[in-house]
This record gives sequence, C-alpha cells and structure tokens, in this order.
Amino acid sequence: MTHYKPPTTLPAHVLDSAEVQAAITAHDFGAIFRLARDLAGISYSKIAAECDIKPERVGTLARGRGRITTFEKIVSIADALRIPGHLLGLADRPWETHAQCSSVAPARTTTTQEDNQVRRREFFHTATGATLAVGITDLTRQPTSRRIGADYPELLRLRTARLRRLDNVLGGGDTYRVYQSEYQATKALLRHATYTEGTGEALLSVLAEQAQQAGWAAFDAGREADATALYKESHAAATTAGDKDLAGNALAFLAYQMVNGDRRSGVEIANRSCATLGPDAPAGVRALLHERRAWACAVAGLAADTEHALAEAALALSDAHETPQPDWVSWVDLTELRIMTGRCWAELGRPLRAVPILEEALTAYDDSQARDKALYLSWLADAYLTAGEVEQAARVTSRALDLTNGVASVRPRRRLNPLLQRLTKHRGVADVDDALDRAAL
Repeated sequence: MTHYKPPTTLPAHVLDSAEVQAAITAHDFGAIFRLARDLAGISYSKIAAECDIKPERVGTLARGRGRITTFEKIVSIADALRIPGHLLGLADRPWETHAQCSSVAPARTTTTQEDNQVRRREFFHTATGATLAVGITDLTRQPTSRRIGADYPELLRLRTARLRRLDNVLGGGDTYRVYQSEYQATKALLRHATYTEGTGEALLSVLAEQAQQAGWAAFDAGREADATALYKESHAAATTAGDKDLAGNALAFLAYQMVNGDRRSGVEIANRSCATLGPDAPAGVRALLHERRAWACAVAGLAADTEHALAEAALALSDAHETPQPDWVSWVDLTELRIMTGRCWAELGRPLRAVPILEEALTAYDDSQARDKALYLSWLADAYLTAGEVEQAARVTSRALDLTNGVASVRPRRRLNPLLQRLTKHRGVADVDDALDRAAL
C-alpha cells in the first residue's frame, strides 16, 4: 500500500533538484516556497496554511524580502514540505523515523507541543554538527596529516559562512564552543597538513575569519579575555596572510570591545582599523569599519568625528551593490547603518535625533532576532528617558526585557541594568513599576 502524502510534500525529483537543494542549504525559505510553486504546483495559500505562516508573508519571502530564523517556523516548514531534518540542521523528524512503519500517514503532520518545546540548545547542537558541512565532513574528524588541495580553503570559508548564520538567532553562550572548535580544527590543519604556499595563505585567512567569529561569540557570552585573545590572533593571522580587510576588521572588533573601558584607546584602534582600508576594499568592509569607528567616537563623546564616520559608512554603502561582498559583512546594510546612527545619537545625548531613526529601523527586526532587537531597544529606551519621556522609556524597556528571556548573551542585560537603575527614580509610575517588576528590581 502506498503512503499518503500531504498536499504540500515536495516530490522527490523536486526536492533533489539542484535549485531546491541550494535554497535549502542557504536556508532561503522564500526561494523554497517559490520553487515549490513553480516546480511542484503547490500554491502559496497551501504553503501558508500548512506551514502556519500568513499568506502575505509567504509572498513577501518568495519575492526575496525577509527571512525565517525561528526554530518553530523552520520545524513547521520541514514537516509540511517533508524536508529531511538533517538538510536544515534539525534532528530527524518524527515522520522520517516512523514513515516506513506506517501504512498511512495523517493528512497533515503537526508539531506536537513537546516538539515545540525542544530547547534551543538542542536545536543548536544538532544544527552545528556534520549536517551543516558544505560538501566536506566535520573538520574535527578529518586526518590532519594529509595534503590539502587549493579548493579546500574555499570549502572551509563556505562552512564558516553557514555556521555564522547561527548568530542571527542564538547568543554567544550557545555558539562559542562550536566557533572555537572550528577555529582550533583549522589551526591544527595548518600545523599538520601539507599544502602549497598559496593554499597556506588562504587557510590563514580563513583562520582569521573563524577567530573573529569565535571572538565575537566569546564577547557576547561575557568571556572578555577570550575575545581579546582571539581578536589579536585573528589580526596576526590576517596580517600574515596579507588579508588587509580581515586585519582591519580584527582591529575594529578590538575597538568595539575596548570602548566599554579605555575609550581613548578604543578610538585610536578604530582609527587604525580604517587606516588599513585600501582603494580596493569592498564597500561593505569600508562601511563596517567606519560604523565601528563612529561608535567608538560616540562613546568617547566626539560628536563631529562620529558624524564624519557615519557619513563615510553611508558613502561606502552607496557603492555596495557594484561588487560582491565578503560573507562576514553581509549583514551590513542601510537598516544596520540606521541602527548604528540612532545608537550613536543616543550615546551622545541627542534623543530628538536618535528616537525617530531607531523607531523606523527597528520595524525591520523580527522578534526572532531577540538579542539584537533587545540591545537596540535599550538605546531607544535610553533616548526616551533622556528626553524625559519616562513612561515610553519604561514600556520599551519592558519589551526589551521580554526579548532577553532565554537568550544566551550577557550584553542585553548589561545594557538594560543601568537604564533600570535610572528608572528606579520614577517608582510609582505604572509603566516604570511594571518594568522594574519584570526585572525583579
């Protein structure tokens, strides 16, 4: 007896097609929806119903706008379209395990309440295993005493790019060990494998990129010393490899971390990072380094320098469409620049400039990006409080506190704690009391 399949199931020939496989590998669900319609005749309305997504959202995603990052939605899509879990970085789905022992499957496989409550850490652990590899096996399982071909560094770079996507939805407390293990595996490869000089330089460049990602996760998890050491190692590796862009970014990371302490040194290092930029530096790299210089200047109270750096970042972004950009700057766009601009003006005590920019930019952030949205809301709340809008500041603070639940990052709460202390002066105001209660203060 043949098995019954839900109407949204992707036929085998469609699922195995190069286009669909590429979309799944990139977690480009909009492209998956579009291909499901074009190649399998599954309507957007059917996809919306089976995946529990609003129909207009499906259409928007199919047009290449927005992305899906929440665990629950990814699970819903995998189950509705019958995409094997390992292709999306999930454990095997229940229907995969039981499909062969059931003569008839239900018309629609729904995710049980227990499935919905799977801890994010379990998803993270599965998502960062060998199933995320891009045509290669897990580095930690590979023999290092062998010859490495010229194409291998690019495979590692693609793998690093895929793993970087975890930072969109998980905090450094979840991702640090994985990023660190990738860095250590490449380090061992450089030490024990054999390769040409050119391949060695390319491997060093990948190592620098991996060290930066591990350093960022360490910083996000509150492991300041580990972050500093990794940024410095990244700078050394990038310099040896002749990769000026990554060397500059390592300095920018150091400056970003340092401004919380030695503000003057943070500005000096940020200026050094921008000094590495040559005439051929990709636009996204220029924008990122100038953004971080703007932040260092804002924290140091240098308004004119801040404005100049933001203008340089905007100028760079205006050229970003002309040439391909490195994956490690793919998140730098006009929305990110607006967020940074609002943050800088809030830090400089200019709420009339900060509030409208942050309000507008934050509409582009989904709650699935909980850590980043909570952080950015903290600057919005800070600006409102500086402007004397106590109730609005408290409401935004409460929203940020809600988003921090379950996020393995120390940074949102570090940002919110001083703000909460300022709000304690306004006890008795209902919205303030609500925010303080949420924070248990």
